[in-house]
Amino acid sequence: MPAWALLVLQFIVTAAAVLVVLSGFWALVIRPYLDRKVAELIAVSEEIEPRVARGVKAGVADTLRELPENAWDGTVKESTRQFLKFGSGIFENGLSSLLGSAADLERRRQQERGSTANGEEVMPK
Repeated sequence: MPAWALLVLQFIVTAAAVLVVLSGFWALVIRPYLDRKVAELIAVSEEIEPRVARGVKAGVADTLRELPENAWDGTVKESTRQFLKFGSGIFENGLSSLLGSAADLERRRQQERGSTANGEEVMPK
């Protein structure tokens, strides 16, 4: 057998031996280790959400218990008063109470034109 053929044969045998050893190490050592670690991570991640939910519920419950009773009264009464005022304004004046009247829109347009046409700002009166 020529020398070059022996070198090629030696290269092929060495590559095959290294490939068998590495694939065996992967299949018998690394792969089972990674599978165990992934299973542990999945188990831990499934426990996180219920713990967080319990912690949030407990935190909110503690906070609500610590609030003084009169804090609820003032907040609820004030927000209800504002809501009723807003609703009565819409009922009495229609949408113009929200958007403004036609005269308001025209006045704004004139002010914008005046400030851009002269190059100086016009102060609203």
